[in-house]
Amino acid sequence: MRHASITHRGWGTLLLLFAIAAAALGLVISLAVSIGEIPIPVATTAKAVANRVFGTGFELSRIHEGIIWDYRLSRALVAASAGAALALCGAVLQALLRNPLAEPYVLGISAGASTGAVAVMILGFGYGVLTLSAGAFVGAVAAFLLVSLLAAGSGGGTDRIILAGVAGSQLFNALTSYIVTTSANAEQARGVMFWLLGSLAGVRWPDVYLAAPVAIGGFLVCMLYARALDAFTFGTDAAAALGIPVAGIRIALLALTALLTATMVSIVGSIGFVGLVIPHAARFVVGPGHGRLLPATAISGAIFMVVADIVSRVIVPQQVLPIGVVTALFGAPAFALILYKARRPA
Repeated sequence: MRHASITHRGWGTLLLLFAIAAAALGLVISLAVSIGEIPIPVATTAKAVANRVFGTGFELSRIHEGIIWDYRLSRALVAASAGAALALCGAVLQALLRNPLAEPYVLGISAGASTGAVAVMILGFGYGVLTLSAGAFVGAVAAFLLVSLLAAGSGGGTDRIILAGVAGSQLFNALTSYIVTTSANAEQARGVMFWLLGSLAGVRWPDVYLAAPVAIGGFLVCMLYARALDAFTFGTDAAAALGIPVAGIRIALLALTALLTATMVSIVGSIGFVGLVIPHAARFVVGPGHGRLLPATAISGAIFMVVADIVSRVIVPQQVLPIGVVTALFGAPAFALILYKARRPA
C-alpha cells in the first residue's frame, strides 16, 4: 500500500516528471561533453552540434570541435544508451523472474557476454562491432541457459536462480581469464582486462550507430509487453489466466534482454548494478506499473550512466577510472540494502 499514492499519481504529474527527467538527461549529456581535461563551455558544445547537424556557420576552434564531436559526444551517447538498455534488462528480468535481485550482472548474463566477446577478440574469430556483439550474444544466451538449468536442477525458486547466477558468473569469468591467460599477448591482456571493468575510452560514432538503435528498439519492444509484465509480477499462473501466452512472451523477452546485454557488453564491457539499482529507484518514484516504470527506468538508467562516466573522468586527477568501478561503488551498497529488504520478514 505504500505505493498507492504514487501508483495513482495523475498522468499530468507523471508527464511533468518525465519531461524533467528528459531535460536532466540533456543537461548531463551537455555536462559530459563540457567536462574534461580541456573544459569546454556548454554554448560551444551547442554550436558544434549545430554546425554538424544543421550546417550553421559558427566559428569554433578546430580542437574544441574535434574533442566535442569525435570524442566526448559519442562517448556520452553510448553511455546513455548502455545505461538505458541495462536498466531495462533489470526491470524486465525482475518482473519475469519475480525476484528483486534479478539483473544481467547478477544472473551471469554479463559474464557470459564478456566471455563471448573476448573469445572473438582474442581467438581470431573476426573483429568489429557487429562481430563482437554476435559473440557476446552467444555467450549471453549460453550463460542464461546454464543458469536456468542449474536453478531448475536445484529445485527452482527465486533464491535458487540468484545462487545459480553467482555460480554461472564465476564459471564464465574463469573461462574469460583462461582465454586471456593462454591466448593473449601482454598488450592484449591489459586492454581486455581494462575493458572488462567497463570502459568508454574507445567508443566512437560507429558504436553510437549500434548502441542507440538497439536501446531504442529494445525500449519499444518492452513497452509493447508492458501489460504482460504487469501480469508476470503476480506469477505465471495469473498471467496465463489472463490469456497471456506465457511461454512465448517469456522466451521473447529473455532473448531481448540477452540481445541488449550482449550489445552493450560488446561495446563498453561488463558493467554491473545498473540493472539492479535503477529499476528499484524508478519503481519508488512512479510505482510498479510497467507502462510508467519502463520509461522511468530507461531515462534514469541513461542519466545514471552518463553521471557515472563524468565521475570516472574527474574523481582521480589525470586518470580515467573504468566506469564499472564507479557503478559498483554506488551499486554495491544499494545491492546490500535491496538484499536486506528482500530477505526481511514482512
